[in-house]
Amino acid sequence: MGKTESKKVEAHVSPLKKQIVAELANDVANYRTTLVASIKGLPASQFQELKKNLREKGCKIKVARKSLILRAFDESKAEQIEQLKQVVGDSTCLIFANEDAFELGEILIENQTPAKAKAGDVALEDITVEPGPTNLSPGPAISELGAVGLKVAVEGGKLAIKEPKTLVKKGEEIDEKTANVLAKLDMMPMKIGFIPLGAYDNSEKKVYLEIKIDKKAALEELREAIKRAAGFAINVGYVVRENVGYFIARAAREFEALKALVSEKAQGKEEEQGSSQEEEGASEASAEETSNEEEKASPNSDEHSEESNSEKNPDEKNEN
Repeated sequence: MGKTESKKVEAHVSPLKKQIVAELANDVANYRTTLVASIKGLPASQFQELKKNLREKGCKIKVARKSLILRAFDESKAEQIEQLKQVVGDSTCLIFANEDAFELGEILIENQTPAKAKAGDVALEDITVEPGPTNLSPGPAISELGAVGLKVAVEGGKLAIKEPKTLVKKGEEIDEKTANVLAKLDMMPMKIGFIPLGAYDNSEKKVYLEIKIDKKAALEELREAIKRAAGFAINVGYVVRENVGYFIARAAREFEALKALVSEKAQGKEEEQGSSQEEEGASEASAEETSNEEEKASPNSDEHSEESNSEKNPDEKNEN
């Protein structure tokens, strides 16, 4: 009985592809950060300029097919890098650096330039038209803006947007009609440059899929967090160098309020005592006056009494 042997057939991989995979896997293992960036729509001239700038900062940029990048991730044996595969696309490149993922992301974002949207572009963030004046004259533009849901009015001979309207949500594709309206409004919601999609930190063995650096927003969030922390510390009576001035000022205010309250009560007692003394004095004066009146009335009573006795006992008087 013959045996049928099954042979595993391997797809032919050219030496060049093997070399590319090996180099990428080696870079993943040796650099601190491996960042996946989108280069979709990036002009070749700008790509070369950005590539030059990043090389001067010690970064390495590699462009390869998606399948080769995914295979390189597998061969690198890097912990947790499997999660990074989900952001690898057909128009992506790898950037290797010894900065951490967010420092590298900030470098990339600082080198981006704003651009107008084209049909087929994917919104990086929500695209919202805010109310306000425009440079558009009344005419066909009224129906064009209305077709995408914008409410407009004529003010000073120009069109004005009356209400805010989000035309495209983050991650949605921009259609031709919306792209034309955004262009008419001189809005540039897109970015030209390397767009960070995700990164692997070799020292932390972590994957970061949100690398959006907005310094202004980050500072505002930090200020709000500090305010909330300061309020919480004050509410629980936790004294630190940053809020000790508040507690000293509050203690001074409370001292002044307590001082005024004590003074008010003391003054009230003095007035009460003075009033009591005045009442006692008045009472004494009234008693004395009554006594004097009685004394004045007393002799007259004796005289009257004597006269009455005289009248009642005329014989006694004659005998005397």
